[in-house]
Parts: sequence; C-alpha cells; structure tokens
Amino acid sequence: MPRHSRDSSPSLRPLAGARLAEALIAGWRPMQRLDVDGFALLRSRGITRRAHSILALDPPTSPDGLASALERVEALAAAAGERPTHRIIEGVAPSALDELLAARGDEAVGHSEILELPLTGTLPRPHPAAVIATGGLDEEWFEAAWRLAPREGPQARETLRDILAGTPAIQVRLPAGDVADAAVGRAALVTAGKETLVVLNMIAADPAHRRRGLGRALSSTLLALAAVQGARRVLLEVESDNTPARTLYRDLGFRRIGGYHYRVGRTPQDPS
Repeated sequence: MPRHSRDSSPSLRPLAGARLAEALIAGWRPMQRLDVDGFALLRSRGITRRAHSILALDPPTSPDGLASALERVEALAAAAGERPTHRIIEGVAPSALDELLAARGDEAVGHSEILELPLTGTLPRPHPAAVIATGGLDEEWFEAAWRLAPREGPQARETLRDILAGTPAIQVRLPAGDVADAAVGRAALVTAGKETLVVLNMIAADPAHRRRGLGRALSSTLLALAAVQGARRVLLEVESDNTPARTLYRDLGFRRIGGYHYRVGRTPQDPS
C-alpha cells in the first residue's frame, strides 16, 4: 500500500493511569456514568462489559475506605439486580482491589492488552476502495457493522448503536470480491488534555474473506485517516488470546502499554 510521510513530533507524554482509563472510556462511551467515591459506574443496558462495568479511577487508599467505597458502588449495581463487574486496568485500579475481589471469589475473565502506536514518520495511505465516513454515526456503516459483529441480549442493537453514536469517529467499510462491505472498522476521536487521539474498535471482517489482508488494509486506512484528523497516537484493546490480531497489530508497530481483566461477582440472589 502506498505510504506518506508525516513530520516527527516531540515525544508524546506517556498515557497512563486515570488519563489512559478516561481515553478508553471516551472511545467506547457508555450510555450512563455515575462517579462514586473514586469509582466510575458505567451502564449500558448490560451490553458489552467495556460499557457496563465498574472502574476504580481514584478510590480510597486505606483498606477500610476502599471497602466502604466498594460497598457503596456495588450497592447501586445490586439495586438494579445486576452482578458487580469490575474492570481492573493495570496501573489504574489498586492491587488491593483486585486482591480483595479475588479473595471473595470474584471470577477473573476477559484478559486483554492495551496497545499504542504513535502517529509519526511514514504512514500508510487509505485503501483506494475504502468507503469513509467521519463525524456522527453513519447508518450504512452501522448496518454493515451489526451484520459482521452483532451483540446478544435484550435491546442489543439499539444499545450498540447508542454506544457508537456517543463519540465522533472515522468509520470505514472495505469491499472484497462481490461483497460490498466485507470489513468494517472504527476510530473514535478522543481528546486527552490538549491532545487528539483515536481508539480503534469494531474491527470485523466477513468470515468468508478472512486471512486475505482485509484486517491489515482496514487498520492501515484507519491509521492514515486518524493522522489526517490530527491524531498523534492510536490506542486499541485486543483480547490476550486473539493471537492473529495481536500479531497483526505488532507488525503494524503497536506496542503494549497496559492490560486489564474483569472480576465478575455473584448476583445479589446468589448465596454468600
């Protein structure tokens, strides 16, 4: 794919801690957010754990204070009849929280890596056949995305649409053979302080056209368009056991800057 050069810029400020967590939240924005004692309770009708979970952003550091804050935020989830699901981000959530949740038997699931790529130097050009929409949610793109990567659950389609509409984004569709929309991807445009960055997500391909370079072409197109929009870096989240995707992103120059997993507790109806 043709490439173009972008002038190098001063070293980026490391993205870590609550600043990293807030960028990830903004890239996959929940329908509701309630901040309680240093915890953020994200709610989106139970659709996708990223948009429906609890994050410790700046909780109390003392054991008693942490336990009290945890009890208060989990009471809100329990009031809705939901099991508490905590997203434990490395370097953000205190280790004491993960140890506390593990000790009471909360299951660790959904291990993922957070990857970063600075947008400097030589960058790819957009794929010539790419169909591009920028800004608000593009309905044709959403129809293709839902076909390729649907979610399960009541009101899943409506909820996913609301999540995706919550952040302006670059939305790309790629054809393959006689399939007009064989792959889709999204780069959410996020502001972190004075910096513009993008968070890649909703990257999906038609199973009949996988392993034909669509993922690379799609990702490269999103990177090129992100640079055009003024972004200086790209973030993405990939499951730790998704070896093909991790290999692709490593080959594109991404590096690991963190990771996370979830701790899923018992429902309020479960016996203690």
